[in-house]
Amino acid sequence: MELSALFLSLRQGRLGLMVLSVAISGLLGFWLIPDVPAVMFVSRTGFWFVLGAFVIFGHALWRSFRAEILAWRWREMDGVSWVVIGLGGAVLLVHETFGFKIVMDEIMLLGASMSMHFDKTAVVPMRGHDIQGAFVLLDGMMDKRPLFFPFLVSLLHDLTGYRPANAFVLNGALAFGFLALVNHVGRLLAGRVAGWLGVALFAGLPLLAHNATGGGFELLNLVMILATLLLGARWIERRDEVALTAFCFSAILLAQVRYESVIYLLPVAGMVLWVWWQERRLILPWPVLVAPLLMIHYPLQHRIFDLRASSWELFGQPGATQPFSPAFIADNLTHAVGFFFGKATDQPNSLVLSALGFIAVPFFVLTLLKWAKTLPREQPVTVATTFFAVGFAAQFVLLMCYFWGKFDDPVIRRLSLPTHLGMVLAILAVLPQLANAVVTRALLAVAVIALICLGVPSMAAHAYSQEYLPGRETAWRRAFMAEQPRRDYLMIDNDSILWIAHQVSATPAVQARQRRDAIIFHLRNRTFADIFVFQRFNIDADTGKKTLRKDDDLGPEFTLEPVREERLQTLTLTRISRVKSVTNGPVAVSGPDPIDHPVAKDPAEMDRQRRAYLENFFKQLP
Repeated sequence: MELSALFLSLRQGRLGLMVLSVAISGLLGFWLIPDVPAVMFVSRTGFWFVLGAFVIFGHALWRSFRAEILAWRWREMDGVSWVVIGLGGAVLLVHETFGFKIVMDEIMLLGASMSMHFDKTAVVPMRGHDIQGAFVLLDGMMDKRPLFFPFLVSLLHDLTGYRPANAFVLNGALAFGFLALVNHVGRLLAGRVAGWLGVALFAGLPLLAHNATGGGFELLNLVMILATLLLGARWIERRDEVALTAFCFSAILLAQVRYESVIYLLPVAGMVLWVWWQERRLILPWPVLVAPLLMIHYPLQHRIFDLRASSWELFGQPGATQPFSPAFIADNLTHAVGFFFGKATDQPNSLVLSALGFIAVPFFVLTLLKWAKTLPREQPVTVATTFFAVGFAAQFVLLMCYFWGKFDDPVIRRLSLPTHLGMVLAILAVLPQLANAVVTRALLAVAVIALICLGVPSMAAHAYSQEYLPGRETAWRRAFMAEQPRRDYLMIDNDSILWIAHQVSATPAVQARQRRDAIIFHLRNRTFADIFVFQRFNIDADTGKKTLRKDDDLGPEFTLEPVREERLQTLTLTRISRVKSVTNGPVAVSGPDPIDHPVAKDPAEMDRQRRAYLENFFKQLP
């Protein structure tokens, strides 16, 4: 058999294996495994699936860039560009306070990283207690949020010890990494000054600073989108197995950052097929053959939306009955315009970026049509940008069809970040078509002036974040934690995951009401140094009367002593109280039983009593 025929046969065999791999992962991911076992399977194996993809990705990056890394000399470094990146990153980080900004997402991600660190399971801890100085996770649930961000945070925990602040460390590093990627793609598209322009535009975006100092996955999402685009350009340039492996596994990890980021698998697949067509041959390395098998957990995790209808959070918008519909587009577009061009006190936007982006997008569409006609002769980064433009457009349309796709909503603003990235890429892509070097430098000057005169004051005031009460309450709780000399107290709070993620024993108010006997047990035995309760009161504007939020009410059996309270928002009072006593029938229990019981002297009897007490103790943990 001729060598060319043998090569063709081998390639055809690999294609068959690829089809088989896709078929197996599809059957297992969508049909063969029932919902409940599927979620349990992901909770126990999700960490290992992500680890496998991450190791293959890292190895492929090293193989692809090894020669360039070893040949690199620091004298070849563009010092000015790195100074621009450093200054831009510093602006993003110094004006905002590090903290959890979008509470439910970020605390759930932190909780998942905690479980990944302690026992390598992909669950959010729901019960955890300080037991004789050791914090033990007792129970958890599988969350709907993708796993790549908590996986990376868990690696930081593994390397430096468990600290909730590791989420902020990761995002702070990603902020600089993202600006470096923006600079690089701008340089490839339109030259060195264009790279600086991209950095200046993003450094002046308060929304980016808000997320760079938070604990969410938005920065990682932006980094992975740009990294995948650039690795796609490298694949188009190199057209070898190592470049394809790095490109494909970057896309796999990108799909596991945010729910909607799976959309970018479409342009990735398009770029792979386009190169195959251009080359008239299949390039299928072995890691890419097994890639679909490393994505089995992704559709299995999405079964949560079938098991728990509340996962769609339709309750967040009154009257919503379905998550996606074209009927939402008109209203969402109105809110999007309101966000992009709203006042700096109301929205964390950048008027310069928005204006330039809205002007550039129509010209970018014309540029894409021009590129499409000569795509085989265009630069690799141009081809990659062309394909990814489809991904940006598809994501924007999807969000406009989303029932909660209002970009001016405090919870939803962050979803506009990929759209901001698409607009910046549009600006950079049309510069060579419409402008000369003088115009590019003039735009850079405008972006820098806007950063200093608009962006920095907005970030420093961060008035746009004050209306989001859960974020302020979370910061207030964390300040309370920092003030406590000991961590061996119990907090009764409906947002118990926050306390557990900070290694503080916690239980929801509903659990405390239902298990009043357990609270009495711990009061009597002084299990915890203190028992606190977090509550929120609504204040009547006319009478000043305070009304306790229904879910926070422990009932008349609990006697509370206010410890700390503050009005974090108009007409709202936030309070932490100490549980002084709990009524048990006619008796109010506040401490140990006053009756003097005899203590066993026989060691065997003492050991029996100790085992019996510990058994009851674990049963009584709320």
